Amino acid sequence: MRTKIIGTGSFAPARVVTNDDLAEIVETSDEWIRTRTGIGQRRISDGPGTAVMAAEAARQAMENGGIGPEDIDLIITATSTSDYCFPSTACEVQGMIGAVNAVGYDISAACSGFIFALNAADALIRAGMYQRGLVIGADNLSKIVDWADRSTCVLFGDGAGAAVVEASREEGVIRTILGSDGCKASVLKCQSRTMGNFLTGDKPEPGYISMEGQEVFKFAVKKVPECIQNLLADSGTDLKDVKYLILHQANYRICESIAKRLKVSMDKIPMNIERYGNTSGATIPMLLDELNREGKIKPGDKVVLAGFGAGLTWGASLVQW
Repeated sequence: MRTKIIGTGSFAPARVVTNDDLAEIVETSDEWIRTRTGIGQRRISDGPGTAVMAAEAARQAMENGGIGPEDIDLIITATSTSDYCFPSTACEVQGMIGAVNAVGYDISAACSGFIFALNAADALIRAGMYQRGLVIGADNLSKIVDWADRSTCVLFGDGAGAAVVEASREEGVIRTILGSDGCKASVLKCQSRTMGNFLTGDKPEPGYISMEGQEVFKFAVKKVPECIQNLLADSGTDLKDVKYLILHQANYRICESIAKRLKVSMDKIPMNIERYGNTSGATIPMLLDELNREGKIKPGDKVVLAGFGAGLTWGASLVQW
């Protein structure tokens, strides 16, 4: 038995925040942001939390796949910004969409999260434990961004993407490779509540995203091409037979560097970072949904989904549509 993607969905908050808008709160400019990142605007939530965005993406994916919530028996949500420590976002989504027959839990792998969640769902379906699931990537990064730090606040946005996966005798998820390097955890991080209780006398304080940009860049442009090459070699697939490399939307320059290392045209690497910025675990499923709804992926097409993020983590999946 294999795992096939049968539907996709996405959601982004209505509020658009342009580079010029950010120039009013920090020392930056549209030109500075565009030339360094490729970002022109992003969506920022002024209301919907992570679970609400995830649930809307899930509803769209189910509609696209032609199934109802009662048909779902597994929900895995990849997020770094749950609305609560508990319950999980997946359980919130379950309640919101009425997936009464599902079990749900979250995965934390930052921007690589959707690949990790897809791999988990694939393994469980192949094992015969579940028949049909929702794999969701959702993040509300605006609440953990320091809006006075121009090195990070210009990068991120809010959004959610989802895919319905089901057991199938047809080819679907062909192979996935995952990796992590906890020795470099400090390169990209966001502390949860600080230590504080009646013994320490300190009040817990929330953390904000901090990033060593050059280290992340060097890591991404080396590890992602290496991961993709290993994935294709292990599955006996030639890169020329892959229609698209659907990469985590972190930085246009990173994607350009990956294209050069793999010796492929940027035509093979679709981008929507200009409109959404970096939505962490949501970037890959949001872009996948966009390509699907525009009819740019046809049955039989092979695509590679690849991401990298805090942890440090990375992963890639070869999928036949």
